[in-house]
This record gives sequence, structure tokens and C-alpha cells, in this order.
Amino acid sequence: MSFGAVCRSGREGKVRRKPQGSGSKDKLVKIKQNKELGIIMRMVIQRVAHAGVTVSGQVIGSINKGFLILLGVEDSDTESIADKMVDKMGKLRIFEDEQGKTNLSLSDVGGEILVVSQFTLYADCKKGNRPSFIRAGAPALAEQLYEYVVSKCSGYAKKVAHGSFGADMKVELLNDGPFTIVLDSDELIKN
Repeated sequence: MSFGAVCRSGREGKVRRKPQGSGSKDKLVKIKQNKELGIIMRMVIQRVAHAGVTVSGQVIGSINKGFLILLGVEDSDTESIADKMVDKMGKLRIFEDEQGKTNLSLSDVGGEILVVSQFTLYADCKKGNRPSFIRAGAPALAEQLYEYVVSKCSGYAKKVAHGSFGADMKVELLNDGPFTIVLDSDELIKN
């Protein structure tokens, strides 16, 4: 199964440069500006019966029942934003209980997690037919935050597997439901 790019149109504008500083006020200003431009950390969470990722014909990560997470990172994302995203993902109650209601979390069902980096979640399809990925995070920062997210996921699942950052990966899954959620950091960050 292949995944198409998520195309999102929105108001584009110029970001005014603020004096650089290490204060939390500067970070909040940048987050607010990025929210106005539609720039956010993004997770596509799929409830799966099983999933796996292959690189060069070798399976490098696989899981049984749990979440396949496609992760997109932007340049202004931080570990703090990642913490909130992972916490929200880990507490989502989207597994069925005995009555068939989606009332159980990943840990309640002993679920597993497979995390795959996917910069194409930032595809801009407004102009022409070839998507632009300029909003995706720089590779060095994106890889750092990807590895951070993978490590944080271990607090919510008995097994955490992952893809290979920047590699040509083949992802296979059996979506259970189907049940897919797009989680954007702007839903979690308050003004």
C-alpha cells in the first residue's frame, strides 16, 4: 500500500524576523507565526493489526497490534512539542473494549508502535503538479526529533520499532477498522 501526500492549502505570508533569543517568549512567537502559516508537527496514526517497514529488501521494523505512526517534522518543532504529541498519541482511546466501543488505549491492549519518518506530510500542492516540500524540517533537526519521538514512544508501548530516517522504505500494514487519525501539534498548543 502506498501513501499519497497530504495536500493542504492555507494562508501564506511572510514571517517577520524577531531578534533571536533563548527565551520562551521568542519560542511562543515563532510557534504562533508557524501556526498562522499552517506549519506544525504532524502525526498520521493508523490503528493496525500488523505493520512492517522494509529497506533494500530487509525488514528493519515490524509490529503486531498497535499504531503505525507516520511522522512529519518542521524546523520550529521542539522536544516540548514532541512530548505533547507522543503523550496525546499514547493516551488515545481508539481500541475496542468488550462492548465494541473505542474505549481502550494502546497500553490497555498491550499494543506496539512502528514510527516512520515522512517529510511528504508537508507537501504543498497549491501550484503546479509537482508538490513542494519546502515546509518540511531540515534533515539534521528532523532526524534528531524523529529519534527523540521514537525514544519517547517506549513509555507507551511494550515494543517500539522504527524505519530508517531518509531511506527509501516500503511500508506494509493491515489497517484495523480502518482507523486513521491525523494529529497536528496546533491542536495541542494553546495560545
